[in-house]
Amino acid sequence: MSPTRRPLLPVAGVVLALLTGCSGDGGQRLAGDRVTVEEAAVLADVLLRNHEQGGADFVVTAPYGEGTVLTLTGEVDFAGATGRAQAVTTHGGERPDDARTLFFTANEVWFGDIPGLPDALTAAGLPEAAYVRRPLATGAESPLTDVLLRLVLNLSAEEADDPGAFRGEAYAWQGDRSIDGELTAVYASDSGWSVAVDRSSDLLVQFTTRLPGQEADVTVSLADHGPREIGVPAAEETVDGTAHPQVAATVGL
Repeated sequence: MSPTRRPLLPVAGVVLALLTGCSGDGGQRLAGDRVTVEEAAVLADVLLRNHEQGGADFVVTAPYGEGTVLTLTGEVDFAGATGRAQAVTTHGGERPDDARTLFFTANEVWFGDIPGLPDALTAAGLPEAAYVRRPLATGAESPLTDVLLRLVLNLSAEEADDPGAFRGEAYAWQGDRSIDGELTAVYASDSGWSVAVDRSSDLLVQFTTRLPGQEADVTVSLADHGPREIGVPAAEETVDGTAHPQVAATVGL
């Protein structure tokens, strides 16, 4: 494994009890049974397959706080490590939803369509701009949005993992289940993550994990795999948030 790559699914989650099925030799197979040789090969290739497909639509749901959920809905170009999304924070009806548009790469994130941003840009003498850009945070205290964007980008790799790594007792088949009408096989690690892989195409359909410090699972769902072309906002419509901290602060960035 290249030292610059991240392992298959690097953060913790909770394994759910799923359906049982039949083993390939006709015997009854139970949720929790070890991964077979064939399944290990599928798991070893699942991130590489995302990269080879080029991209996908995605939905990320991340509950946090009391009745609060952050949902990112968009598309990602895995090959080019670029994406865009609509970020919506719901507060359980206690106050209006917060929404904003995001563009992101492995290094930067752009924010737009934020209430108050046009006035802040005009006050700063930048009325022609529409987005504020800042570095994508990578530290332990990163904002949840940044953590989720990095999580989406990390569901891709230019090399396969070692199939033998999935043959130990730490990895198990958890059953088959239907997700959005597609039959998937679900696998889990005792370190916490679980994945659902399309039975017919071996493509990643869903990844579930728990982030450090959170009490609920984060779920990333992928669909419509295929090439994407995603351009980030042009320089002339973008303000550097580090160079204009008053604009960033006004809109809570």
